[in-house]
Amino acid sequence: MDREERRGGSGAPAARQLWVEEPATRRRMADPVRTVAVRAVLIVSLTMIQAMIAFFCTMAGSWLAFPMVLSSVGSTVVATWAVLDVWVTRQVWNQRNGVVSEPSSSARRLRRERRRERRAARAAARRGELIRPGKQGRLSELSEF
Repeated sequence: MDREERRGGSGAPAARQLWVEEPATRRRMADPVRTVAVRAVLIVSLTMIQAMIAFFCTMAGSWLAFPMVLSSVGSTVVATWAVLDVWVTRQVWNQRNGVVSEPSSSARRLRRERRRERRAARAAARRGELIRPGKQGRLSELSEF
């Protein structure tokens, strides 16, 4: 295929988009969960770099090997804590916001029931069937006379 065919045959350059949006296959993570996940990735990557440096210092017989190994052990504890923090934050966010991936989620069922009740109340208010307690008492008193 030559240059002329790629341009569309008319001699004018074909317009190509620099950015093509594709639909997301998964839903976006919640902001707090994403923040904690980014922090965990940074901590884990720094820990791995530190462990590599400790290994190379040990192989080279450097005086820096012992402090690096000690700090690598500490960093491993911190990295484990960060990864657990992602898991806990995700679980807490799911529980607070009622987002469960199962269709039979109790949170969804409750939300559906509340929505149904609100619709019924609005429909009743539109039809005028909603009787306010204060007016009902006065009307029953007047009907006795």
